[in-house]
Amino acid sequence: MKRRSDEIYSDLMRELEEGRYVFTGELEPEKAGDVNEPIEMARELLDLVVACNVTDNPQSFAYVSSLAASYQIQKETGMECVYQLRCADRNRMALLSDVLGAGVLGIKNILALAGDHVSLGDTPDAKPVFDLDSTTLIKLIRTVVSEGKDLAGNEIHNPPKLHVGGAAAPGAAHLKAEVAKVKRKIKAGVEYLQTQVVYFTDVLDRFFKELGPVDVPILVGIFPARTFGQADFFDKFVAGVDVPPDYLENMRATKQIKDKEKRKEEVDRVNVEFFTGFLEHLKGTPAAGCHMMAVGYPRVIPALKKIME
Repeated sequence: MKRRSDEIYSDLMRELEEGRYVFTGELEPEKAGDVNEPIEMARELLDLVVACNVTDNPQSFAYVSSLAASYQIQKETGMECVYQLRCADRNRMALLSDVLGAGVLGIKNILALAGDHVSLGDTPDAKPVFDLDSTTLIKLIRTVVSEGKDLAGNEIHNPPKLHVGGAAAPGAAHLKAEVAKVKRKIKAGVEYLQTQVVYFTDVLDRFFKELGPVDVPILVGIFPARTFGQADFFDKFVAGVDVPPDYLENMRATKQIKDKEKRKEEVDRVNVEFFTGFLEHLKGTPAAGCHMMAVGYPRVIPALKKIME
C-alpha cells in the first residue's frame, strides 16, 4: 500500500517507496567506551549507502548499546542509522522504553530481531529474556507508531515517528517454517525485510519461490569478507549461512601473500569476481535492494554497486 508523504519518516523508507534500488550498510560497535571506529566507518560509507544498520550485541557478545551508538553516529556524521533491537536481552517493558527512547533521539528506523541465545556469546551466564519474539516486537512498534498505544492498550503521548524492519533467513534449515515466520511478520506490519547473508543463488531463488509475491520490499544480505578468518567464521558459526568452498579457498590463498597492499588487492579481486555473478543474478529477483554487511571494508562497495547499474 502506497504511503502518504507525511507517513514517510526516513530516507530509507522514502527510497524504497519511490522504487529505487536501495543499498544499506552495517556498522558494528564493539566492547569499548566509545564509538569512534564506527563513526569513521560511517563517514566512509556516506556516499555509498542510504542507511546503516547498527548492530545490537551480535552473536550475543556484549557491546556498546546500539541505541547510543546509532544516536552518536547520526549526530557526528549525518549517516541515517537503522537501530537494531533484539528481544534476547529485554522484556516488553524495556523494549517499549527503548522504542520510545529511539524516537526521542531522532532515530527513524528500527530493525526488530529475536537475537541469538545468550549462551552463544561472551556472557553465557546471563539470563535470556525473550519475553517477546521478533514478530510481536514488530507488532509492538507498529502499534506504538500507528495507534499511539502499547501492547496493553496504554496511551502514548506524542508517539515516535519511525519505521520497523524485520529479518529473513533464506538459508534456514527449515525453509517452510522460516517463510511462515516471515509471513507472520508481514501480517504484523513489518515495512521492509533484510535477509541474512546469502552466497548461493539457488538458496535465494528457493526462498523467493516459497515466499511468493509480497507487498514488502526485501533487501538481500551479502557479506564480502575482508579476510579468510571472517569468511571461515561465517561458514562455521553463523546459523543458516553456508560459504561456497571455492570462495573460501580463494580467500584462504590470500593469506600467503606477504605484501600487505598486494594482499588487499587480491582480496578485492576475489570478492568482486565472486559477487559479480551473484549480483547479476540478483537483478532478476524480486529484491528491492542489497544489504552490504561489509563491516570495516567500505573500499569494495563501489565496485559491487557498479555491477548493479
